[in-house]
Amino acid sequence: MTKQNKLPVPLEGESKIDLFRRKEIRKTLHDKEWWFSVKDVLEALAETTDGNRYSRDLRKKDSGLKSTWAEITRTLAFKTETRGVQMTTFIDIEGLFRLMQSVPTKKAEPFKRWLARVGFERLQEIQNPELAVKRAITIYRSKGYEDKWIETRIKNKASRETLTAEWYKRGMKPYIGLLTDSISIKTFGIRTSEHRNLKGLKRHHPLRDNMTPIELTLTTLGEQATTEITKATDAKGLEENKKAAERGGEIAGSARKQIESATNNKVVSKENYLTDRQQLSKPQSKNLDQALQQLLSI
Repeated sequence: MTKQNKLPVPLEGESKIDLFRRKEIRKTLHDKEWWFSVKDVLEALAETTDGNRYSRDLRKKDSGLKSTWAEITRTLAFKTETRGVQMTTFIDIEGLFRLMQSVPTKKAEPFKRWLARVGFERLQEIQNPELAVKRAITIYRSKGYEDKWIETRIKNKASRETLTAEWYKRGMKPYIGLLTDSISIKTFGIRTSEHRNLKGLKRHHPLRDNMTPIELTLTTLGEQATTEITKATDAKGLEENKKAAERGGEIAGSARKQIESATNNKVVSKENYLTDRQQLSKPQSKNLDQALQQLLSI
């Protein structure tokens, strides 16, 4: 019997977004526990539009909070696929309880219950990866995506995480964008930035959430092929990993050309998945697309 493939365990520094009463709270994994964005937490609890300023004012009023601030907070990287790395002040769970003592709010108890749930999602998802998949399905459905598209997107996300984990192991973290473009150029004939521009996407709209099913399928094929080639050749250094990425992209690119020849239609087009139904059901916040990008990072 062959062993069933398992999704890779998330790495240190994983970034995600959770929702508390439609307010988005960024979090990142540091020292094997979740740390939460101070700015986002305060904007959710105190209903302020400037969490950073509110944080400074709190520390001026509460000398005890100020004296322990360096112990309970860290400046950590929050990684997004659309806006790169953002350096943000994060606070651990114990620090959050201390912070809430200084914030006059009626939301403290609901927030504690929310925290108890999302703070332990990591353990739940490692033990049962299907939980993260179910959460993603729920959010995609709420945005108006069809089930067939959702299935394709989730397969794509899983293959993407497998590939990036392989790149991380080989020291390619600084070159993820370059390697991804290498696959895209060979698959579609254009870079990811050009693909986004073709579809008329704004910065906060993730490219893959606006791909057609066939574009997603070819992207998955290119990345899965790259993963296997990278492993088989034991690629070392940027040049060898780039060559593996190009070869993986060529496999998907060959499939694309065959499809175009059979259908007389170009695979890459201006068409995207932002349908009228989705636009009407989509919340106002620009960060919800990032939440979907991060939700399946397991």
